[in-house]
Amino acid sequence: MPPSVHAEEPEDPGLRASVADQRPEAEPAPPFAWRELPEPVRARLAELAAEALGKMPRVDVPQQLRPVAKFAPAKRAKLGATALLSTLQDSTAFRTAVLEWVREHRQDALNPNDEDSVVAATAAILLGESSATSRVRLVAKNAAETALRAERDAAVARGQKLEAELARTREELAQALEAVEAARREREDELNRLRGRLREQGVLLRQARDAAEAAQAGVAEDGKRKDAEIAALTAQLERERQRVATERARAERAVADAEIARQSAREARDADEVRLALLVDTIEGAVSGLRRELSLGSSTRRPADLVRGASSSPGNGAQVRDPGVLDRLLALPSVHLIVDGYNVTKTGYPELPLADQRNRLVQQLGALASRTGAEVTVVFDGAGVLSVPATTTRGVRVLFSDPGVLADDVIRALVTAEPSGRPLVVATSDRAVADSTRRSGAHPVASAVLLTRLGRV
Repeated sequence: MPPSVHAEEPEDPGLRASVADQRPEAEPAPPFAWRELPEPVRARLAELAAEALGKMPRVDVPQQLRPVAKFAPAKRAKLGATALLSTLQDSTAFRTAVLEWVREHRQDALNPNDEDSVVAATAAILLGESSATSRVRLVAKNAAETALRAERDAAVARGQKLEAELARTREELAQALEAVEAARREREDELNRLRGRLREQGVLLRQARDAAEAAQAGVAEDGKRKDAEIAALTAQLERERQRVATERARAERAVADAEIARQSAREARDADEVRLALLVDTIEGAVSGLRRELSLGSSTRRPADLVRGASSSPGNGAQVRDPGVLDRLLALPSVHLIVDGYNVTKTGYPELPLADQRNRLVQQLGALASRTGAEVTVVFDGAGVLSVPATTTRGVRVLFSDPGVLADDVIRALVTAEPSGRPLVVATSDRAVADSTRRSGAHPVASAVLLTRLGRV
């Protein structure tokens, strides 16, 4: 049951009483099904209700019709017809407000004795008269009769069209029969001419057959001689073809062997160059990383460098809370960033569904990996995950904990699996995870710090 208009009235008691005094007495709903009204009556009721709705104060507009009231006047009756008729049926206050507006602005629409049966039925419905049902039935009957007359006229038109087509077809058939008869006569004349020519050709054919038999005997003798010559030439050609095929196969094998040898030498040289370049890059990265890890500069150490109680960069003692320090950690060679997935997403955007949280974080980590070159692994708790995406973002390893295994334990296992000395960064705000991974040599980073860094990617 839709909410009544009184739910939207002003809260001020005096104003509410004033509005109530201006409204007419509620009239009982007519005893018929509104959804079964004939279409012309429904359309006129929707039109009148739409016009009245556009002139109503906002406080008098029922809640369910407020979206309809925002439509353009030309579209309000068409697009909101269902809602308007439903509210007219269910809301006595709205039906009364429409009736008062029609009395004031469309008095011509409230004549239940109008010659137009649709206008009369609509007026009877709005006025709640007992004759509304019979007038609606009259409109339905008139509509049915109009539809039957239209169908009858269409059937008559189709019959006349078919009769015309039949007459045209008969005329075309008669013309076709005349053309067939003329063609038959022409064919008979042509057949007689052909028979005469055939008799003439028969005589010539017998003469040609005799000459052909004589020539056939000479041809048979020549054919035997030619067959012997062709057989000899064919045998010689086959021997030459086999010799050429043997020479070609030998040459192709030699070319293939040479190409394989060149390819093998090229691949071996490329592999040596790649291994050498990789070895040099690894040594350079290790040396550079070792210098940064040990804080070794090009100059010699100074006495101020030996003062205790202060350091130029945070070590493994406290959780990193400065995005600048995170940038320096991600710049280390071969750094591995391990992310506590749901801990970060529920810190940054907890209002999203879990699947959207995962997708957004993985996309941001992919952009970070492409910028920094760091190895990135994000771990989500596998409990309650119904489907895992088949594709992942390039540069990001996405892991889900197995049933019965916590994501925190997977993060600790990832840290423990790394070799000693490799730079590790663990993004989490879970104190237990941060403490345990810090003891294993990792740099714990607060989730908010990582989110700040991701916001700059």
